[in-house]
Amino acid sequence: MSVKKVYPFAAIVGQEELKKGLLLNVVNPKLSGILIRGEKGTAKSTAVRALAALLPEIEVVSDCPFGCDPDDITTMCRQCWERAKAGKELPRTRRKMRVVDLPVSATEDRVVGTLDIEQALKKGEKQFEPGVLAQANRSILYVDEVNLLDDHIVDVLLDSAAMGVNTVEREGVSFTHPANFILVGTMNPEEGELRPQLLDRFGLCVNITGILDPALRVEVIKRRAAFEENPEKFALEWEAEEEKLRQQIVTAQEILLQVNISEEMLFLIAQIAIEMGVDGHRADLVMMKAAKTMAALNGRTEVTEEDIRQSVDLVLLHRMRRKPFQELDIDRQKLERVMGGHNAHIHAHSHTHTRN
Repeated sequence: MSVKKVYPFAAIVGQEELKKGLLLNVVNPKLSGILIRGEKGTAKSTAVRALAALLPEIEVVSDCPFGCDPDDITTMCRQCWERAKAGKELPRTRRKMRVVDLPVSATEDRVVGTLDIEQALKKGEKQFEPGVLAQANRSILYVDEVNLLDDHIVDVLLDSAAMGVNTVEREGVSFTHPANFILVGTMNPEEGELRPQLLDRFGLCVNITGILDPALRVEVIKRRAAFEENPEKFALEWEAEEEKLRQQIVTAQEILLQVNISEEMLFLIAQIAIEMGVDGHRADLVMMKAAKTMAALNGRTEVTEEDIRQSVDLVLLHRMRRKPFQELDIDRQKLERVMGGHNAHIHAHSHTHTRN
């Protein structure tokens, strides 16, 4: 059986913010996912599938419904954990990262899984029928048209994405399993918005539009045609670029925990959040995580102002207060003022230091 070739991630023309947001989430799944807002036909789904195909294979426990990591006892399901504790060798296999699709019509049971109450009460055994969240563990959960989903289901998804676990409770019986996934939601704003409370819980957000530069549009057509004509040949031509990206991701994942952020940079983040008028403190926290991840992607262990600048749009776009029907946008001049003011302050500060 021939495997259907996926369009290479490195070959996607433009859409830099979208690619950056996806890469940040892959390096650091604790960023709580990304919401992609945009019209139809803007390569949203292509980019997500291309990303999964790009990622290195992962080690999984071969007979585990949740695909646990055989080397990480902290994220294992109960069964794998018990076997590992008892000193049993866990059967392992390698597989590609999956993209698990969540249909808009999905019911809560389909998403979280179901517990067989009869079995639990009669025999004291917990019979669990895994749902979409179980399949999505250690994979990408792709929710197209997330704004058309029932609010309650969106809540469940965001909770699992934030906690890394899914708990199902029925009649006093509960079952918990790992649900560490990268949540990618897409929506077409013309079909209705998400509630602000739900918007805020997506770590990052990107607004994408069709490309307006004729030369770039021509490039899109050429690459797409070349891919459709001969997917193998096209993939081969982009393999070196893909490998470069793969290495960049692996290195970033390895150094992420060593990345430092100075007090000075934390003050800059707080200042940006205050000036841009965002509600609550989640924006500051996500901006810090995103800036650290950005530094790791750039192969550094110290956060610079540029890392923060590169994260601002993705973090703040959907958290800005706005009037009804107002477009999501970031006040560039205001942002530059905050950045510039921070620099001037640092400069003055360093001068007083040198004088003392």
